Amino acid sequence: MAGPRVLILLLLLAGTILPGRSTVVNSCGSVAEQLCDFVCHCSDCSDENQCGYLRGSAVLGTPFTCDFEEGACGWQDVSTSTYRWVRGRGSLASWGAGPHSDHTVGTDLGWFMVTVSPPTKTTATAWLRSPVMREAAAACQIRAWYHLSGSGLSQSERPVLRLALAHGDEVVELWQSPERGGEGWHQLVAYPGRTAGQFQLIFSLTQPPMCGAELVLDDIIFSNCGLEEPRQQVCNPENSCHSGSCLAQHRFCDGTDDCGDGSDEDAARCEGFNFCSFEQDFCSWEVKVGQPAWERNTSLNLGTAYGIPPRDHSNNSRAGFFLHVSSAGGTAQLISPTFQATNSCSLVLYYHLHGSATSSLNIYVTNTTQNLVRERTGDLGSCWVRERVDFNMTGSFKVLIEGVTSSTGTVAIDDLILSPGCVQAQGNLSLPLPSRAGDSNCAPEEVACDSGECISAELACDFLKTCNDGSDEELCGETTFDEGAGGWHDVSVGQLRWAVQRVTNSTGTILTGAFLAIEAGEGQMVDAAKARTPLLGPSGPACAVEMSYHIHSGPKGFLAVAVADHSTGTSHLAWHTQGSGSEATGHVHIPLGERTRPFQVELLGLVDLQDSASAAIDNVTFVQCPPSVVPPEATELSCNFEQGTCGWYQDQASDFQWVHSMGQGQGSDHTTGSGYFLAVDPSALWSRGQRAQLVTYSQEPASAPRCLSFWYRLAGPQIGTLNLKLQLEGEEETVLWTRRGTQGSVWHQGWATLPATGQRRYRVAFEALRDGFLGDMALDDLALTPGSCGAERSCSFEADACGLAMGGQSSWLQQSNSTGTAAGPLADHTTGTATGHYLVVSTGRGSLPAGQAVALTSQPYPSSALAQCLAFWYQLSGGTPGSLRVFVEQSGVRKKVMDVSAMEGDAWHLGHVTVQPEGDWQVIFEAVGAGGDHGYIALDDLRVSDGACAEPASCDFEQDMCGWSSPSDPRLHTFAWGLKSGVPLTKYPGPEQDHTLGTRNGHYVHFDTSVLGVGGTAARLESQHLPAAAAACLRFWYHTDIPEHLSCGELRVMLQSTAGQRTVWSVAGHRSRGWQSGVVPVQSSGEFQIIFEVSTQKWPMEGTVALDDIVYSATGGCHPSLEGMVEEKSSSMFAVAVVLGLLLAIVLLALVGAAGWYWLKWKGLASRTAAESEISQGFDNITFRDDKVMIPSVPREGDEV
Repeated sequence: MAGPRVLILLLLLAGTILPGRSTVVNSCGSVAEQLCDFVCHCSDCSDENQCGYLRGSAVLGTPFTCDFEEGACGWQDVSTSTYRWVRGRGSLASWGAGPHSDHTVGTDLGWFMVTVSPPTKTTATAWLRSPVMREAAAACQIRAWYHLSGSGLSQSERPVLRLALAHGDEVVELWQSPERGGEGWHQLVAYPGRTAGQFQLIFSLTQPPMCGAELVLDDIIFSNCGLEEPRQQVCNPENSCHSGSCLAQHRFCDGTDDCGDGSDEDAARCEGFNFCSFEQDFCSWEVKVGQPAWERNTSLNLGTAYGIPPRDHSNNSRAGFFLHVSSAGGTAQLISPTFQATNSCSLVLYYHLHGSATSSLNIYVTNTTQNLVRERTGDLGSCWVRERVDFNMTGSFKVLIEGVTSSTGTVAIDDLILSPGCVQAQGNLSLPLPSRAGDSNCAPEEVACDSGECISAELACDFLKTCNDGSDEELCGETTFDEGAGGWHDVSVGQLRWAVQRVTNSTGTILTGAFLAIEAGEGQMVDAAKARTPLLGPSGPACAVEMSYHIHSGPKGFLAVAVADHSTGTSHLAWHTQGSGSEATGHVHIPLGERTRPFQVELLGLVDLQDSASAAIDNVTFVQCPPSVVPPEATELSCNFEQGTCGWYQDQASDFQWVHSMGQGQGSDHTTGSGYFLAVDPSALWSRGQRAQLVTYSQEPASAPRCLSFWYRLAGPQIGTLNLKLQLEGEEETVLWTRRGTQGSVWHQGWATLPATGQRRYRVAFEALRDGFLGDMALDDLALTPGSCGAERSCSFEADACGLAMGGQSSWLQQSNSTGTAAGPLADHTTGTATGHYLVVSTGRGSLPAGQAVALTSQPYPSSALAQCLAFWYQLSGGTPGSLRVFVEQSGVRKKVMDVSAMEGDAWHLGHVTVQPEGDWQVIFEAVGAGGDHGYIALDDLRVSDGACAEPASCDFEQDMCGWSSPSDPRLHTFAWGLKSGVPLTKYPGPEQDHTLGTRNGHYVHFDTSVLGVGGTAARLESQHLPAAAAACLRFWYHTDIPEHLSCGELRVMLQSTAGQRTVWSVAGHRSRGWQSGVVPVQSSGEFQIIFEVSTQKWPMEGTVALDDIVYSATGGCHPSLEGMVEEKSSSMFAVAVVLGLLLAIVLLALVGAAGWYWLKWKGLASRTAAESEISQGFDNITFRDDKVMIPSVPREGDEV
């Protein structure tokens, strides 16, 4: 199976998870001080292996990364209880009970670290410790991904994940998980800062009592952590570090060791700078009295609550002092001394804004007027961020630092550094100061309109004007930037930031006037520039943001828009564009979808300003965002997707999404064969979500049922589940229809009746579950018509009983083994799992006395062909289960077509009946009690199709699989065979002709061996259960296309029964020149199954195997002359044709000889030469085509030749 996902899997197989592979450590013998310091000293960088990271990730393409594919990278569990960390994998068998895939590869093949332990009665902590690391640079950044799932997430006490740094005698926290956050993957970002010498990192998960949560950790990436190696660069002496590297002038004496050797913060160099670390007092700064106020404090004293700084900036210590706003919901002010007029005064400070999206830090300069010179708003994460402000003042002035807090989060500052140009003025001048930002008549949870009225803060930026003057919607992100940022706030922590700029001359771009652009920032980190809107929402399903953009950057640069959902603690990428080396401009429409409040739109950008790169946006508008707004096409549920998605829209809450597609190698659309359809691909790069939903807008109440028909495709060797769901207003979703596992790369029709909804509005959704990773799903040609759909021609009983009416005192139940109340099969037939559903009736004497019957009657099936096939799967319990009778009723006449009262084992058996309808007909299933103590009869997978039923285990695959199937239990680690036609598909290669019809339109089953590997080493195709056979015969045609250097597998035929499994035929994988035939004598003393299996013990393997025209004969054995038919079709058929030709030539010779003798006898003249000429001419007119011999009529005298 081709595609990027397979390439990634091959990378894993080739370099990261092959059995027995070892990771080389320190091949060049570097000294201990050079190990694990984020700098490659060995030519192969092996001195940076097993350091809590490896030298790189083959899958992610990032250096200094631990993706856990090769091992634990040196991380060790150091827990002191049974609650601990282990290296593990996801499992589709435990769907819903934890992550079903890792974050690296996005499938169940990838590895991660996971906490394991049953819930305990006391609080428990699992600890994971890194090896010793050395010398982290000031710009060091640690990113990781974690997945939280399980019970207890909705409790008031939630599990808390923390990342801490152990340095010297102290352990300081770098990061902790937010108080709110839903299930799914979340990103962790931490900044350890400059850390000299040795240190270790520690992940810990603390779980409250009786909490059954499970946490997975993956993809730990260390960026910009290594110190620059000593080297001599050409730079001015005032810009030079002792190590020889250059540093920008404004990075000296700023409280951060940027050089790595401390030379930029040398006391002699920094003489004249005024440092205030608040370790002793407020220095020369004055705290304005009031509540709240700036207060000196330490992390030790404030505790470890979310949002609190875990350390100070000066000493990276929990015992170090800093200033923080003492209470929530107000403004604190810190005032400088009066400074003389200057053009060389600058202020550097470090601030901590964390835990609130609305808290802010404002810096004002004031003399005769007051001016806001810096404003930072929002949650910047658990880190100290550098800020620098230059002052160019013609008169005396003061600086005011204002912290504004909300009900949550913390605003803190540390290390205020004034340059030598900041000279205090004589005396204390009285200068006007700005009023407190929070001073108004509004309550803490309210905001003021420009007109003075107060409204709830929840009503601001909700896409509806609540203030009489509309001011509550004015600074919400919709802007042309001509009058400012329009509500956008820069939240960058690195050396790039977003700021409003203006066009100084015509550049030929679509950006005019003012716009938001990337410029140099003052932060110490190396990271993308980031800006956010205020808190928005709620929004309606049609909500989108539109903007113009410009980017001129190399391929490492990008522009992106993400949506941060604070209700779930997640952020999803909504749009991005990569730099191409040249200028790119455009106008984009970015769907945001239906979201609860609060959420924010994030703008991210990364360019290299030193390379004259640039990026900007302009003309931002929000369209159709009020929840009540729906587009005109909202009621159009019938759709062929040629012009759009009609009344359906993509739920934006996941990165696993439906895509408007024309095929991309997986097949054409259903409407025209060359048009559009909707598809999802679970193997698409960076898809990590569990579900993709295609949803209707809220629909008006329906007074009568309607039928929704649609065409669907589920293809691939490991594809998941497609559901159709209905959600009534105020109720949970219900499943109307479902399919799971491969149905082949062909279109199938589905139907579901949408019931009347009374007075309630409703929505319908198609949901693709990512409980399989190889394949794709597709939808096309949806049609909504009045009335119910009638009898369902295909029913798996996953959603309901599909309209089958129940009669009798006892009752058939729709249930699964995991949730059912009645005794029944351990697993259903559809999914092969305990969670799959079936119909079952208890037949014990307490439920169904002997001789009593309980019926199950279908709705009428319309006559649609001269013959129709009724197929179903049934299971009878052991002991005395009673009997299952099947009747077909037409025109009031009921005819028994099947009666079974016992079966071998507890497997599902296929029942099928060919019906020759004379009009509408019904099927009645009747369970009859036999007086046993216990028992049950179960039904599953009812299907009605046109055409007569195939003989058991025989199939030409033109209509369906005829009861052949691949096991769907993911614990078996096998892949599925798929049904396809000869039409070439890039994603699903196979023969370009089937064997039955010999055309591209014919069908067969196939398997692409390139997916075989650690995820599964076999693909099985199993027949229905067959009765014992003494002299049966299996005939089939197979096609293999496997290169010789990759022919490490084989195709085999096995017989499986209660006695075991045995191979009765096999052939090594090879590249054939056409279809080949196989003939296998079959004998079994008991009930058995026939299994075709492709397997390999080595990988990678590449190529396809196909099967067609399987014929099983239960009696008579295999004809002796056919037992040796194992040659290729082309050569074997040619040999047969030659033999037939010779026989025909002999016959013709005899006929011609007889005719010649008769003619000579009659005419008395002839020659031998003429007779030989006639013979030759007759032979030339025989045409050989495959296995058929065509003998055209012999030309007669007078015919044109």
